[in-house]
Amino acid sequence: MPVIAAKRTLRSHPTSPPRKSPRRCPVASPHSTPTRSRFGVDENQADPAPLKPNWNPRDGEQMKRAKLALHLSTAPASVVCREEEQNVILEFCKGCVEHQKSGSLYICGCPGTGKSLSMEKVKQHLLNWAKEAGLPLPDVLSVNCTTLTNTSDIFTKILGLNQIQGKKVSAMPLQQLQNMYSQKSPVKKMTLIVADELDYLITKDRAVLHDLFMLTTFPFSRCILIGVANAIDLADRFLPRLTSLNCKPIVVNFRAYSKDQILNILEERLNELPYTVFQQQALELCARKIAAASGDMRNALCICGSAIEMLEAEIRESACNLNTSLEERSPSKQNLPTTPDFIKKREFDIVKTDHMARALAKTYRSPVVDTIQSLPHHQQIVLCSSMKHFRGAKKDTILGELYKSYVGICKSSLIPPAGILEFSNMCRVLNDQGLIKLGQCREDKLRRVSPKVDEGDITFALQGIRFFQNCLE
Repeated sequence: MPVIAAKRTLRSHPTSPPRKSPRRCPVASPHSTPTRSRFGVDENQADPAPLKPNWNPRDGEQMKRAKLALHLSTAPASVVCREEEQNVILEFCKGCVEHQKSGSLYICGCPGTGKSLSMEKVKQHLLNWAKEAGLPLPDVLSVNCTTLTNTSDIFTKILGLNQIQGKKVSAMPLQQLQNMYSQKSPVKKMTLIVADELDYLITKDRAVLHDLFMLTTFPFSRCILIGVANAIDLADRFLPRLTSLNCKPIVVNFRAYSKDQILNILEERLNELPYTVFQQQALELCARKIAAASGDMRNALCICGSAIEMLEAEIRESACNLNTSLEERSPSKQNLPTTPDFIKKREFDIVKTDHMARALAKTYRSPVVDTIQSLPHHQQIVLCSSMKHFRGAKKDTILGELYKSYVGICKSSLIPPAGILEFSNMCRVLNDQGLIKLGQCREDKLRRVSPKVDEGDITFALQGIRFFQNCLE
């Protein structure tokens, strides 16, 4: 025992020689990981990269495959970073199918956070599960509400899945569905309704939205209603009646992607290629910028595609310059290696940080546009009403007059306007963000308001949102 104690003392003694530590470094330990580097754990992530050769951007087939892997229309094999949300939705649907019980669920989140893509995967998993469990496969109806000519057409589509063949009824589709779900039916199949862009119905006909959710409350209803929209506060702010009607949906929130999640998704898509397309630092730059701006994965994919095009343009320009230089050289020097050849082979191998930086600068020309697009819906309406109010020679107004313009837009769009106190608070927020200038006064209604951003920035930021298309005209 004293010998063992002495050994322990020697190992921990401050005067023990340090030479044993460097001797052990080059020797492989049974507990060491082969991919670990003495510079840190970053090499673990970079290890797969050397196994894949750099791509050849001059190869048309490789260029096509790289662009396709990052295209918005290309559905990935798996939706990473949304496993938890998908599991919540899937378990909800499984419970409804298994117990033949109706229900409603509301999926909300900013654009480009994987809502629609996750729902596609959930539908596939649900049908596979029902088949394996020996349960009747649910009928699935996917509707994009922006494609409806009349908002009530959604009931016609639902009725088409439930109506008995050959049976004709003169009643309206909604009334037929209500009658059908009010009495017992021999049909055991459930109907999964996925209504995408559900917030479009808010601006058109909220009564249709109420009736849609009410279908899940009938005693013999077979509806599993899942609404997908960008309005996070739809259930609380725009549809307060849902709670009183006992049909308020379960809410699943899709948060904006973080930097690590965006990087993970990009790498997941690029890992399907047998070669390396991007420098790691370039992908990190893209992920960091998108996460700070909006967290919209669609923007990240578009910017990566734009960075590839930057490299592609560089190669074309280099080839053009090379041909020009060859034409200008004397015939006696044609066989000598040239500097452009060397540069071409050395530099144009993968997409680097400078390509990504130029693609980002091209996309995010104005930080004001990013700020406006990230505002809550009602603050965007305030900004839109201020733009319309200040058109022409008018340079400023009082808060009370601007509130009237705001109320006018809300009423024309069938949206309940905020009160004057809440409106004043929203104007303070816009003032703090440098979008409007708010003067000082004892009475809020008499405070002077003037614009601080260009009308073109507001138009550019809001033109892609369907709600504002009429307001901006």
